[in-house]
Amino acid sequence: MKGRFVIIATAALLFASAAQAGDYAPLDCTKAASTAEKAVCGSYALGQAEARMATLYGVSMSLVAMGQRGNIGEAQQAWIKTREACGADTACLDKVYGERIGVLDEVIRNIASHGPF
Repeated sequence: MKGRFVIIATAALLFASAAQAGDYAPLDCTKAASTAEKAVCGSYALGQAEARMATLYGVSMSLVAMGQRGNIGEAQQAWIKTREACGADTACLDKVYGERIGVLDEVIRNIASHGPF
């Protein structure tokens, strides 16, 4: 089962389209504008959480059935608003990143066990 997940995740990373990558790009800390973005960029741990979450989001969008992509994209946009509401509160940011990573992990686990159809 674990090997199957690794194969699926690797394939998704290799074949993710440029359009999907544009749906959510990891933070570019040279262009961080909001208080929350600056807080993420100022913390190694939050930067790592951002990278993990962005990767899981990209993999999820690559693997889910076409009809589910809108749902995941909408949830991501809602999550961004939640992240922004944290402002510079790093404990809040850590919590919201952990929650989003958990949701995206679950999406990928479901796909690995049942397939995208």
